[in-house]
Amino acid sequence: MGKEKYKGNKLYITADGGGSNSSRIRLWKVELQAFANEFNLEISVSHYPPDTSKWNKIEHKLFSYISMNWKSKPLINIQFVIDLISSTTTTKGLKVKAKLDDAFYEKGIKIKDDEFEKLSIIRDEFHGEWNYIIQPHKF
Repeated sequence: MGKEKYKGNKLYITADGGGSNSSRIRLWKVELQAFANEFNLEISVSHYPPDTSKWNKIEHKLFSYISMNWKSKPLINIQFVIDLISSTTTTKGLKVKAKLDDAFYEKGIKIKDDEFEKLSIIRDEFHGEWNYIIQPHKF
């Protein structure tokens, strides 16, 4: 989505502080490095500090609209849920897109120290554990 319109070489991501994209998850950073390399993007990341997901505007503004949209509707199957999410709009005109990702994702992947050390991460002076840049590797 949007790749044809986006011609920049930098991307900024605001990520939650927990879950699979937590600032402590090595696999998240390894996959961001692969993404940066594939699309030749410099990726700046800022994580919300731990236990502060209440500050996440998407979680509180968008999810509330999704919940209102499926209120009192039986969630009978996955396609019905995806259709309900996809038909969600906000009062400011945001339209939600959703699709089923039925890919298999291996669980329990461990990133070894030597692999992690190969990442091109520049940590910010202010809480570098939450704020950092991943630069694409130059091959």
